[in-house]
Amino acid sequence: MLTIIVWAVGAALLLINIFLRTRILRLEGELKKLRSPQEYMTYLRQQNVQDNKVAAIKALRKQYPELSLIEANSLYENL
Repeated sequence: MLTIIVWAVGAALLLINIFLRTRILRLEGELKKLRSPQEYMTYLRQQNVQDNKVAAIKALRKQYPELSLIEANSLYENL
């Protein structure tokens, strides 16, 4: 009986995790639609860390958390 309860709670937690993850991904996608790449590039240009790639990418991702590391890196490379 206890095993069934543990399995049921585990399955419920897994479903909640999946629902929340998809919701977060959907919200991040909507945020990306609202902001243009030019906004990201403008922010990067305003930073005085042009010689330090890591600091520039960290600042960009702190300002815009919906950006992935790969996206932030490609934006920096396009700068």
